[in-house]
Amino acid sequence: MSSKHASIVVDVDAAMQHLLEREDTDHDKLITVNDHGPKDFPLGQYSSETKPTFDVQGVYQLSNLLQELFLAQRQGLKTAKIEWYRLHENPVDRLSRLITTSWWDNLTRRIDADGIELAAADPKMKSSLRIYVPPGAPEQFSYYSAVAKHRPAMNLDVQWLPSGEMTADFIKSINDKPGILALDMETVQLDEETITTQLKGVPFIVPGDQFNELYNWDACFCALGMLDNHLPVVKGIVKNFIFEIKHYGKILNANRSYYLGRAQPPLLTWLALKTFQRTQHEPDALALLRSAILAARKEYHEWWTSAPRLDEETGLSRYRPIGKGSPPECRPKSFAHVFIPYTEKYGMTLDEMIDAYNAGAIIEPDLDAFFDHDRAVRESGHDTSNRVEGVCADLATVDLNCLLLQIESDIASTIQTYFGDSLAVSEGFRVRGDKSNTVESSDVWRERAEKRKASIDEYFWNEQKGIYFDYNTVTKQQSTAESVTSLWPLWCGAANDDRAARLVKDGLPIFECIGGLSSTSESTRGTVTEANPQKQWDYPQGWAPHQVLAWDGLNSYGYHEEAVRLVYRWLHLMVSNLLSYFIPYPSVSKAVPPSLGKRGI
Repeated sequence: MSSKHASIVVDVDAAMQHLLEREDTDHDKLITVNDHGPKDFPLGQYSSETKPTFDVQGVYQLSNLLQELFLAQRQGLKTAKIEWYRLHENPVDRLSRLITTSWWDNLTRRIDADGIELAAADPKMKSSLRIYVPPGAPEQFSYYSAVAKHRPAMNLDVQWLPSGEMTADFIKSINDKPGILALDMETVQLDEETITTQLKGVPFIVPGDQFNELYNWDACFCALGMLDNHLPVVKGIVKNFIFEIKHYGKILNANRSYYLGRAQPPLLTWLALKTFQRTQHEPDALALLRSAILAARKEYHEWWTSAPRLDEETGLSRYRPIGKGSPPECRPKSFAHVFIPYTEKYGMTLDEMIDAYNAGAIIEPDLDAFFDHDRAVRESGHDTSNRVEGVCADLATVDLNCLLLQIESDIASTIQTYFGDSLAVSEGFRVRGDKSNTVESSDVWRERAEKRKASIDEYFWNEQKGIYFDYNTVTKQQSTAESVTSLWPLWCGAANDDRAARLVKDGLPIFECIGGLSSTSESTRGTVTEANPQKQWDYPQGWAPHQVLAWDGLNSYGYHEEAVRLVYRWLHLMVSNLLSYFIPYPSVSKAVPPSLGKRGI
């Protein structure tokens, strides 16, 4: 029976068990082209119905069946109606439908009484449920303390963060007591007659899997896909970013205690303006834009253009987070290759060496330098890549300075367009040197943008190669690593027309693959060996931020044909992945072979 109107009620657990036993030959709980089952499942055997039924054939249909059974099982259903048309749904329609109606919702979190257990859960760290509250948020502290009191089974530990500047020593001191960091909350009315209100967590999006916290640039690009159908969550992301800047000094890598010293690529003005374009008819839209611009200004001055991130000689900025020791969110033995050479020197086992170094009992400048660069790699969002490993803290990168140029340009245009070229800096957003009557105008931000644009031209552009390279502020030389972020000057408007043409002619072919743009060139990755393993931000891996900003940049310079071609390549890759590597729950990195972008299945 193959009618699009056919359906069958099946025993969920039995069908799921036998489907995986029959088709999931590599035992990863997925059905993909890597499995070697018969690709033909007699679904009717798991139904008590006597009407004609249908067999399910092919990787895509079988993976859809697995998902339908998974969703039914998660709902606690013992039996479920399986619709023929759902198993044969057009893959583009299915992917769009699931993203819109299911996956975004499943990845949305709030840090309040109803959501804190899910949001605070951290599979990366084995610890009790704990939340840290900044000193400027007493209402939140009272709220979470009440939650802990009235729900003792939750075993929630509520802690204040200290006032004053955050230090590497303090961050290190609480690494053995990790916790979620408080985000913004809003007051909601429960009863109109009694005017009863309560605090509720402002929503945000998470990557999923082991990552239940709000990540900076991950959330920005998720938000881009949510503008059409999940606008309240997008606004929530902007509000939470503003809260982080006000209370933690920057938009954090993510809101965990061990990320307190680390940011991520700054995109607040870009996201805030896109949000405003969709919400400007709403009464609070301009106020949110004002707060976002002021917050971006604060982060710009206090983090991105302050020591040690600012290189005074070039006027360019670097990724230089604060911290000590190895990153606690990583398994300690992830860095075994770094520590092993020191074990013989100190007569220690590997575990003893790692513990001694992280406790500060052993001082090794080379290890300190390694982890300074490692933290910078993680702050860059490009963890990991041969382009930045072992050198990142010394690099003025093309991507960071393009982002800062965009912030400078956005602040200038927003002040002029929406605030009459006069924006008062309100309390909570002031930086050192501000007065109670400090007012910003567009001129100073245009000057900053022009100065940075000149520095990008002087230090990043390579006339011989026809692309932009990162600049090492210590060796005072350009890097030789070829990165697709070389195209970002198109996105922020830093390239003149001649250099844009060179980028398209000479740069684009370096990174363009069948599935879109690879993160680096093949030569930058090098030959993959045990000593040089494949890294997730190197060729042939491709990532959404690189694609999206390249599309926008090409379009802005009139290279519409190239932009459309790259959009098609990326979307074709996504649909191809769906057809051959589809998974029953959202986690974009699973079951995708490293060379997928190059092979373009």
